[in-house]
Amino acid sequence: MDEPRETRIKRMRIRAWRRGIKEMDLILGGYADDRLATLDDDGLALFEAVMGENDHDLFAWVTGNAQPPARYAPLMAELSQRAAGAAKGSEFNEI
Repeated sequence: MDEPRETRIKRMRIRAWRRGIKEMDLILGGYADDRLATLDDDGLALFEAVMGENDHDLFAWVTGNAQPPARYAPLMAELSQRAAGAAKGSEFNEI
């Protein structure tokens, strides 16, 4: 039985906010909140596959400390840009 799109998105959003490390909660959870509803089925499948990866690997890919697998590279670039933009807007940069 196929899962309804709304249920799938809700499940993925919850999973994105409950990762193994807080940094990935913020990166994936924020992305999920902003983008999941607008992704097509292929985009949802890719995000779901990414969430199956190890958090430490994901963090290294997003921060540019390691090269992501080619199929994840565009999404990792987007997550990296979003994370960098969020960091620039934080109050910590004003200290």
